[in-house]
Amino acid sequence: MKAEKISEVTTNRLSVYLRCLSELAAEGERTVSSGTLEKRFNLNSAQIRKDLANFGEFGVRGVGYYVESLRGQLAGILGLDKEHRVCIIGAGRLGTALADYQGFKMSNFEVVALFDADKTKIGKKVGKVKIFDIKNFAGVVKRDNIKVAIIAVPGESAQKVLEQVTAAGIKAVLNFAPVPLRVLDGVKLNTIDLTTSLESLSCFLAGSNGKNLKPISKNGRK
Repeated sequence: MKAEKISEVTTNRLSVYLRCLSELAAEGERTVSSGTLEKRFNLNSAQIRKDLANFGEFGVRGVGYYVESLRGQLAGILGLDKEHRVCIIGAGRLGTALADYQGFKMSNFEVVALFDADKTKIGKKVGKVKIFDIKNFAGVVKRDNIKVAIIAVPGESAQKVLEQVTAAGIKAVLNFAPVPLRVLDGVKLNTIDLTTSLESLSCFLAGSNGKNLKPISKNGRK
């Protein structure tokens, strides 16, 4: 299976495996079996073996997997063997919190620029990240070789921002605006809608989950 044909579900699992291996490596573990990964991290050993088999033979009979070697292989499959430069559009509470997120410092993603239209914010910094005028977006993206954009603006502005982002040549976008966006072919858009996720939890807590909902008749009455 080629990297570009990996399903998003599989990609998510590979990311989990990589984090688990990183934790083991930090503890000094040199080898690990799929069974140990299952017990230690509440994973599915058969699924682990199936996922890894898509990319070759990684295990050694009687040994399991070499932790550092498998970490390197998974990092390469996920494109994490090189640095990705990230920008954030929207220097409000969410945008500045993301810019200051400590998790980025332990990953291959580096936030190098913030953008906003508010003149009072332009030129200031969040940590080491400078806030630029959104009017200069394309120039800064090209100069700093930015490949990933995070949209953290109000919903009514998100589509216009996305169009500006893709016009600048960025093809990987993470969207936090709670609205559906139209995206061009060849551009990968992931949307994180916190409200939808919370509403799903609310449905679960209400005990409905589809079980307690009464069917609606054709005339609209329950």
